[in-house]
Amino acid sequence: MEYLTDLIQILVPAGLVLYAVYLIVRSFLQKQFDAQLIGLKMKTTDTLLPIRLQAYERTCLLLERISPNNMLLRLSNPDINAFEFQHLLLNEIGEELNHNLSQQVYMSDEAWKRVRDTVNIIIAVVQDASQEMKAENNAIDLSQAIFDKMMKLERDPVGDTLSFVKNEIRQVF
Repeated sequence: MEYLTDLIQILVPAGLVLYAVYLIVRSFLQKQFDAQLIGLKMKTTDTLLPIRLQAYERTCLLLERISPNNMLLRLSNPDINAFEFQHLLLNEIGEELNHNLSQQVYMSDEAWKRVRDTVNIIIAVVQDASQEMKAENNAIDLSQAIFDKMMKLERDPVGDTLSFVKNEIRQVF
């Protein structure tokens, strides 16, 4: 019986010391793991931050380039008829969007949805305006019809989407 009490008197303090060492080692290893995780996140942030910022910049550029105010002035040619101009405008919008499709990876789903919705609104306005054209109408007539349709919209789709994207940039960065 005396051996049993001596054994317990040795095992209990040894167990407590072992448990204390376990807690210290676990705490140390957890701090090391957290430090490595923070370092990895910093490297990832250093790499991704410029790419994400560039994606937002390119998206803003896309919106500015397909804005009827800019696009119609840039592409307008009074020597072509309205239907050729419509084709030119729709091709320009499609090319701009296709060129920037990969940017959606770095943006929020809501931001990209708004960009897509804005593109679709502009395409619809161009198609709507071109349906009112006749064979004798030229690019200037179609431009005027597009401007009129854009003025009748309740809101500026490009301006609203640009504001949303800019606000998201401010929140993220």
